[in-house]
Amino acid sequence: MSKKKRTQHSKKKLGQAPGSPIYTGERSKEKLFIEAFDYNQQRCNITELISVEESYNFKNSDSVTWVNLNGLNHVSAIQNLGNHFNLHPLVIEDIVSISQRPKLDDYGDYLFVVLKMLYHDENDDNIISEQISFVLGENYVLSFQESEGDVFDAVRARIKAGKGRARSLGSDYLLYILIDAIVDHYFSVIEILGDKVENFESAIFAGDVNDQTSKNIRDLKHEILKIRLAMFPLREMLIKIDKNENPLIEKKTVTFFRDIYDHLIQVIESIDIYREMAASLMDMYMTSISNKMNEVMKVLTIMASIFIPLTFIAGIYGMNFQYMPELNFKYGYFVVWGVMIAMFLGMLYYFKRKKWL
Repeated sequence: MSKKKRTQHSKKKLGQAPGSPIYTGERSKEKLFIEAFDYNQQRCNITELISVEESYNFKNSDSVTWVNLNGLNHVSAIQNLGNHFNLHPLVIEDIVSISQRPKLDDYGDYLFVVLKMLYHDENDDNIISEQISFVLGENYVLSFQESEGDVFDAVRARIKAGKGRARSLGSDYLLYILIDAIVDHYFSVIEILGDKVENFESAIFAGDVNDQTSKNIRDLKHEILKIRLAMFPLREMLIKIDKNENPLIEKKTVTFFRDIYDHLIQVIESIDIYREMAASLMDMYMTSISNKMNEVMKVLTIMASIFIPLTFIAGIYGMNFQYMPELNFKYGYFVVWGVMIAMFLGMLYYFKRKKWL
């Protein structure tokens, strides 16, 4: 995120009272999309809701319900949903403010969780970081995303097919598998990131560098920093879940969250390694440029060493010879000009081919 965008986001909230829900993202034209998964061991109903009011009946149902809302720019709809589920105004404010740090807040009868969902674009070129918020209630999970597209397709398929434990356990287990899907996707992000680092390293060792290399390395370092900022606070959140005594998360489910913590530690160790490798890439690049410059200077020094004595002799004697055939040649002047221009163009071509220019 650029400095200009960060400034715009901060200005949106200047002078506003605490708890004022103001969308701070850039995707202001996203359509509101709400889907609900209402299930138990025997059945699973998947519904696309027209409005948030249709989700009100799920609050006190006997089954487990996952209500997923896409479109944080629809602040009024989120506020209506939050009011019905008795969410604190600060929770609603944090949901629509996309610059939140991953965290866990315990409000007694519900838990509020914020974290970052990371995935690559279609070409695997850029990392997309999207804030996602969860509200865990006694028999429901509310999730809020900035736009359509997420990493939960496998979770939806498992719930729909009744595979695994999802349909037989409560809403706390649903929260677990959603967070687990996000953390598991971190591995694919890290894998692509590792390939980028290794490709840069191989290219620099091979001397395949250009004017864009330093910018690309800098972009890579910013990309790693973005991932690191999304992952590191998640450790604290998982530790808080482990130590939390709220009955909304059963003891047997806490064990599963510990497994997420173990996976997260692996990802963090990998990102630390790639961070150090990215930092050394710039040193390698500068060393490569320095070696390349030394090669250029070596050739030019040899050429200068050859011509210095010749220039010295020509400087003393000049063109003061009686018998010089070129002086009587009618087109000698033009031939000399042609030779000088040809030498200039030849040296220019040679330098270009050697990538010295």
